Amino acid sequence: MSERPEPRSAKERTPLGREVGAKAARKLRAQRHVTRGVWFGLGMMGLIGWSVVVPTLLGAALGIWLDRHYPGSHSWTLMLLVTGLGVGCLNAWNWVTKEDTEIREEQDDNDE
Repeated sequence: MSERPEPRSAKERTPLGREVGAKAARKLRAQRHVTRGVWFGLGMMGLIGWSVVVPTLLGAALGIWLDRHYPGSHSWTLMLLVTGLGVGCLNAWNWVTKEDTEIREEQDDNDE
């Protein structure tokens, strides 16, 4: 009966061993979060889409109302539609950047 050698502590591992361990841990964590599949991605695309569409439509609706009640030489509808689109795009960009930062921080924490 041969005895198994005791596993090395984290301090005694080689750089290759630490890298392999980190990748294995990342893979196991990914397997636990399998629910984040295709449907999760489609849901996120929908969420980002709505974050652009809602301000755009609100701007257009407000512009139509202003054009009917306060007509002028410039189109309120067009100005507020573009403004709403810009606000929606900034909102989506901010949200995606925040999510990306959280994902990267989580990966960095797990790699260490």
